[in-house]
Amino acid sequence: MQVEIKIDSSYTEPKIVILAASMTEEVNIIMQKLSENNPRIISGSKNGKFEILAQNDLFQIYASNRKIFAVTSNGEYILRLRLYEIVERLNPSQFVRISNSEIINLKKVKNFDLSLTGTIYVELMNGTITYVSRRYVSKIKKILGI
Repeated sequence: MQVEIKIDSSYTEPKIVILAASMTEEVNIIMQKLSENNPRIISGSKNGKFEILAQNDLFQIYASNRKIFAVTSNGEYILRLRLYEIVERLNPSQFVRISNSEIINLKKVKNFDLSLTGTIYVELMNGTITYVSRRYVSKIKKILGI
């Protein structure tokens, strides 16, 4: 990708033009980042107190019993956001959805086991074991370069 900046005093406000041969994933990501108005903060409650959760501390985020939970090294937190709202706030190069009800932090994955037919076994660094649903297997394989 090439980046070019032109300073011209005739413009009253910044103007961004993206030139590309086709609409690619990279162009979509750039457009999303430029049009972001949502805060990137995720907060969760534990023992009646709300805390701001650092994205690097998150192991996984999952839905269970109509609630959303975030797992960190400090324990589990209940989130008030919906899963799709959380996805919008997370760094897309660090977090990946592995099922309709779960997101994992790729930097907190200990290993992936592809020996099971049709699914992928995931072990996180905190010892948690989870599975990639069949619907998301091809996406994970693409991310892993398999």
